[in-house]
Amino acid sequence: MPGLMLLWMAALLSVPCVGKTAWLSLRVQPYPVFEGDLLILQCRERKNAALSQVTFYRNRKFLHFSKDNQPLSMGAAMRNSSGRYSCSGQLTYKQSVGKHTSETVTVQVQELFPPPVLRAYPSHEVPEGSPVTLRCQTKLHSLRSAWRLFFSFHKEGHTLQDRGLHPELCIPAAQEGDSGLYWCEAALEHGWVQKRSPPLEVRVWAPVSRPRLSLRPTSLVVGELVEMLCEAEQGSPPILYSLRLNGDILRNHMAPHGGAASFLFPVVSQQDAGNYSCEAENAVSKETSKPGTLSVHGLRVLSAPNSSNWLVPWLPASLLGVMVIATALLVYFRPWRKTGPLPARNLPPAPDGEQHALYANVHYQKENDEACIYSVIHTIPEESEASPAQSALQEKDTSVIYAEVRRPKLGEVPAKGLNGKSRTHQDPTGGCEEVLCS
Repeated sequence: MPGLMLLWMAALLSVPCVGKTAWLSLRVQPYPVFEGDLLILQCRERKNAALSQVTFYRNRKFLHFSKDNQPLSMGAAMRNSSGRYSCSGQLTYKQSVGKHTSETVTVQVQELFPPPVLRAYPSHEVPEGSPVTLRCQTKLHSLRSAWRLFFSFHKEGHTLQDRGLHPELCIPAAQEGDSGLYWCEAALEHGWVQKRSPPLEVRVWAPVSRPRLSLRPTSLVVGELVEMLCEAEQGSPPILYSLRLNGDILRNHMAPHGGAASFLFPVVSQQDAGNYSCEAENAVSKETSKPGTLSVHGLRVLSAPNSSNWLVPWLPASLLGVMVIATALLVYFRPWRKTGPLPARNLPPAPDGEQHALYANVHYQKENDEACIYSVIHTIPEESEASPAQSALQEKDTSVIYAEVRRPKLGEVPAKGLNGKSRTHQDPTGGCEEVLCS
């Protein structure tokens, strides 16, 4: 029985122990690991066995090979140095040789200090000439508080302060040109770990100067356009311009990049006349221009009448116009009558060059207590030797070329021999009308 036990033990010693973790261990220095620490890995054997052909792994992937089991220096540890590490090697113990692998060791690289934050005191927006202090704020881990951090300040690619132990940058009297994007950087003394802050925009506001108001033109009539130009030569944008009339705000205009503001509008009434001024305002100041006077003359647009008094000045002119038109129509359609011989008229020539004699016949008619007198002019052929009165009875030998009908005047007595049985032409209103025959 003792002989069997000795044989079994000899067999165990002669067979390599592959995959056993009791023979190898992985040592990580330092522990715990912080950013910037010099990270060293060492594969160690147990029971004073000889170790060679050592391979290091991270997350089960090949990392490094050492023929004679030299420690592996990983350099300054970074956050991405975290992972699961192990090692394997050839172990020779007495007369036996075998391949062994260590246990897995989890390495978690801790943050040495958080990324800095840049802050401005008293504010990141200050009036021109005020002091501003930029502070780069961060803090080392309590287990590494003895280490030192160095700070640098930058503005839009330019270095303002490089690697100083003081975490602040002072601007005693900020100017408008100091506006811009700032950032800071915190780093270890040897630069193994360095972190920069997010950018911070600092605005130094220059107060606006007194604006200048220009009116183009200064005198105009209703219906014309007027342009008012307001400009502040100095001042940090954006600038809000306000146009005022007699102190009341009419319009506003925002100039996001500074410059001038133009107000263009038509003059609609004399109420647009008055004293105009403009106001310029930004984040730190407000200024008002000198007033400018606008004069409005000669209204072209009349407001709608609200009473009947507008009719008074137009009534005489309207009546006069109606009278003139009526007189012109009366003159055009009614020929003037004059006493004396009849005016010469261009009669149509008689056939074969014959000449015609003329005579007039006046008729009087009274119907319904209304009397009318009308005259008729006849033509008589030359060969007729009868008297005009007799020829007038012969309608076939005479022609009526003119007839006039009129109402007798008060007290006028009809001439003797007037024909009272003749028929007259009367207009529908009962008046007499004139007829011209040809």
